[in-house]
Amino acid sequence: MKRRTLMKATALALSLGMVSGAALAQDDKVVIGVSIPSATHGFMGGLNWHAQDTITRLGEAYPNIEFVLSTAGDAAKQVNDIEDMMATRNIDGLVVLPFESEPLTAPVAAVKDAGKFVTVVDRGLSQEGIEDLYVAGDNAAFGRVAGQYFRDNLEAGSKIVVLRGIPTTLDNERVEAFQAALEGSDVEILDMQHGNWNRDDAFTVMQDYLSKYPEIDAVWAADDDMAIGVLEAISAAGRNEEMWVIGGAGMKEIVQRIMDKDPQLPVNVTYPPALISSAIEMTALNFVSNAPMTGRFIIGSQLITPENAENFFYPDSPF
Repeated sequence: MKRRTLMKATALALSLGMVSGAALAQDDKVVIGVSIPSATHGFMGGLNWHAQDTITRLGEAYPNIEFVLSTAGDAAKQVNDIEDMMATRNIDGLVVLPFESEPLTAPVAAVKDAGKFVTVVDRGLSQEGIEDLYVAGDNAAFGRVAGQYFRDNLEAGSKIVVLRGIPTTLDNERVEAFQAALEGSDVEILDMQHGNWNRDDAFTVMQDYLSKYPEIDAVWAADDDMAIGVLEAISAAGRNEEMWVIGGAGMKEIVQRIMDKDPQLPVNVTYPPALISSAIEMTALNFVSNAPMTGRFIIGSQLITPENAENFFYPDSPF
């Protein structure tokens, strides 16, 4: 749906004569670096797929734009990748989804200080105002929508546990909104630990929760990969009937189970990995059009229920 919106915006720009003929006709290539985390889990697998698909498609549409894509399994490699893009490829623009906020802030600031166009995606930097364009899901809404569901569907005195993601501004926004939505509900958060948006880490964290807390009514896994790990730990402990789990991002396997009305997975919250497509497309439009491409582009989060799950089920998607 988002891609269709971007394509419509592009078509409108073309129809209104907003695309600069000089920019499209020039011989000099524009080089855009795209730096994202490796496909270490389902969401990032989907994001990597959408990034490559978008680069291929835009490369055909705009032959004067060259894309340099790098993926990193840790923050240190991502810093090196970005420095290499500046030193050896002389990029004109950078699209970056930070592996972690703090270690990437200074390197990305250096790109901006060099006069390059910077788009930050999903996980914000630890310093505000560096980037020209910020593209993300609505992280506050992601936490708030989940928190409201817990508030509305748990009795006062219910006990829950929370799995956080990787330490980032994104994770902070989600957790703070989730906690705010629960204020005054008498739902008790027993514990919050980082599962790092990783299935194996989430399994370990949930095992710890299950050993420490004899009573758990529900789990906010805050990510579908973590939800899978949580469910495996619950099953191994034989406690399936005691609690339900809410993840997030709309993994097709999770959405299928919601469609099937699995009582252990009642709902989900959207956060599409295809947001990287919006970021890359809008960055490209900055160089080939006169349309303004600075500011914040936020994609809303919605509650996926058995009644609307079919609208969010994409069986051919990698995620």
